[in-house]
Amino acid sequence: MNILRLQKVGLKIEKCWLVRNISITLPSQKLTVLIGPNGAGKTTILKLLTGLWKPTEGSVTLNSINLQKLQRAELARQLTLVPQTNNINFAFTVQDIVMMGRNPHLKRFQPVMGLEHVKYAMEQTDISHLANRLVTKLSGGEMQRVIIARSLATQANIILLDEPTANLDISHVIEILELLKKLVADGHTIILSIHDINLAVRYADNIIIVNKGNIVDSGHPEQVLTDKMINNIFKIDLERITTNKGEVMFFFK
Repeated sequence: MNILRLQKVGLKIEKCWLVRNISITLPSQKLTVLIGPNGAGKTTILKLLTGLWKPTEGSVTLNSINLQKLQRAELARQLTLVPQTNNINFAFTVQDIVMMGRNPHLKRFQPVMGLEHVKYAMEQTDISHLANRLVTKLSGGEMQRVIIARSLATQANIILLDEPTANLDISHVIEILELLKKLVADGHTIILSIHDINLAVRYADNIIIVNKGNIVDSGHPEQVLTDKMINNIFKIDLERITTNKGEVMFFFK
């Protein structure tokens, strides 16, 4: 079980603190959602969690080891980030992109090995039939699944995603989130940011509310996403409805 933790973390760029004094342990083998207004610090936290950004103060650790002390390839074998934008304009095939996920396992000039992991990743994300298609010919939902498959091919147990449903229509949004829930059931730890409160309630096992560079609250969605909390953070008035199936939904008043 991999334990990812932020301890009194702050990040300062020039004279501005993007996040400050953040401490939290991310639950393993759960789907955790970061939610908050634009500019709240969600993307900053994700990049700190991957080791891409070095904190100004505090530490980010994986199994009690500071991420800054791990070699990049070693870290990439344990956790991976799916960025918000994936501008791949070259004539790579889908399989080419997924095979890039094997890079952290290769030495210089070594041919790609572990093709069984590439096959597994493509099967898990239901893109095997797209293997020879150029990525420039894919829809937004298909491309997102390809990038997730690339992350799976690394064999990383922890996958972080920065707004993976942005710019997707509702059918592809549901498709991606259902895929992520399946990966959690298979033993992965998923951490992502999204904006839709109802999707967060429906799919998250754990929610972290971020605002003004701080973690305001965290826990089970129905416990932390109260009417008062949503009004304070998002400055909107919502009505909380519980359906006959016991599902919680929010509607604008």
